[in-house]
Amino acid sequence: MPLPPVAPWMHDAQHPGHVPDRYVRPTSLDDALALLASLGDEARLIAGGTDLMVELDLRVSDPSTLVDLTGIAGLDSIEEDSDRIVLGPLVTHNQAASSAITIGGALPLAQAALEVGSPALRNRATVVGNVATASPANDTISALRALDTDVLIRSATETRTVDLADFHTGVRRTDLGVGEMVTGLSIRSLAKTDRGVFLKLGLRRAQAISVVHLAVVLRTGADGSITEARIALGSVAPTIVTMPEAEAYFVNQRLGFGDLSTAVIDAVAEQCRDAVSPIDDGRATADHRNDQVAVMVRRALAALNDGTHDAAHPSSIPMLGGPVVSAASPAANQVDVSPGDALTATINGTEVSAPATGSTMLDWLRERADLTGTKEGCAEGECGACTVYLEGTSVLSCLVPDGRVSGATVVTIEGLADAMSDTAANTAADTDRANLHPMQQAFIDRAAVQCGYCIPGFVMSAAALRPDEAGDTAARKLGLSGNLCRCTGYYAIERAVDDTASAVGDAAGGGAGAAGSVS
Repeated sequence: MPLPPVAPWMHDAQHPGHVPDRYVRPTSLDDALALLASLGDEARLIAGGTDLMVELDLRVSDPSTLVDLTGIAGLDSIEEDSDRIVLGPLVTHNQAASSAITIGGALPLAQAALEVGSPALRNRATVVGNVATASPANDTISALRALDTDVLIRSATETRTVDLADFHTGVRRTDLGVGEMVTGLSIRSLAKTDRGVFLKLGLRRAQAISVVHLAVVLRTGADGSITEARIALGSVAPTIVTMPEAEAYFVNQRLGFGDLSTAVIDAVAEQCRDAVSPIDDGRATADHRNDQVAVMVRRALAALNDGTHDAAHPSSIPMLGGPVVSAASPAANQVDVSPGDALTATINGTEVSAPATGSTMLDWLRERADLTGTKEGCAEGECGACTVYLEGTSVLSCLVPDGRVSGATVVTIEGLADAMSDTAANTAADTDRANLHPMQQAFIDRAAVQCGYCIPGFVMSAAALRPDEAGDTAARKLGLSGNLCRCTGYYAIERAVDDTASAVGDAAGGGAGAAGSVS
């Protein structure tokens, strides 16, 4: 479909986004590859879609067909294979951040994955998607480079493996050919005596594009001496860059509790600072980036040296129903729709059929299903106002193609109370408040609502927290980090969530459950 006309007097944000002619959700990898072979560069693969949906909205990308991989079973596996860890193309950032396999054998990747976006975004955003987008600011890529990762690629006729260092050829450019897709990542595991860490500098504590990010991996021999070192830096060049001259300082050094000397750490930090030539942009000046490279390398090496490199990674990560969205049911049927075709889904317990917009789930819910409680704030996945439950998992509906609702189960703010009617949370509610979810009532009781625009998303995210997460300050903040309020601070909101966690815990006997288990 050609791009709609652009009025010269309109601001860029007012221009309509690109609407593909067709959305296809195949049920097998062979079918997906056949589609890519037949459509060529007219098709774009979509998994999480958290980058691509923004590109469509900004008219940066204009494919005629979206080929959605989320109907294909078995692509979200994390497996150990000898001394390698293999990630499937649908492995989400929440999976990578929480998997015992990645935490134990690829800690920098787990740490980097947790830095990407928000919990609801990480439930759909994939690690392979981060690699394929090929932005040097993408956090997981530096970790994957430091971990000596290979990219597994397939087409309808060929299979090949490419070193990640060769896969990225420039800003948002890769070695991927027409008709090819990345089918996995093969990561060299860290041995028990090896150490690795990821650090990020952003302009805020959550949902920030990196000013600088880096990963350091030190591999050791049987005697504890360092045999290999990798330092990978992002957001300082068109692609991720490594520091071979700085890495040479480590050879035959010992890695123990304080064994690395201050002189070595300082020399490596200064070498890294001098080796990069970053740009000035809206996030930072080149000089600031250079200075921060030295600071961050020192901090990373100090953490590796004293064994605190894994201390900051939380033992329990709020998933808001994730870490991955299950395939829509019935997954055995391929979905193939165009704008105007009917999409049928179960919305808040009721079957709804309405014409496809060809745009986002958010647009379909508001414009076709007439469910306007879900709000559009940023349309880029940064504010959380559009949070809904897709197949029991919190997602940002502005970043989901509307074809994904076909055959799916969705809960919006309008149906939250009914969706939770059998949970301990509703059992704890007063009978005169039965028309509200306890989280909604708590927001009222705590005066946590001002203009109310962001509140549907806040309530949906808060209701997806488990009671132990909702009642724990650090976990609560992490769980709600994807929801922004422009009116006020967050104290009243946090108190409302804490109140509900206490009430649910009491009603459930303090056991596991959810302030709203969305599954």
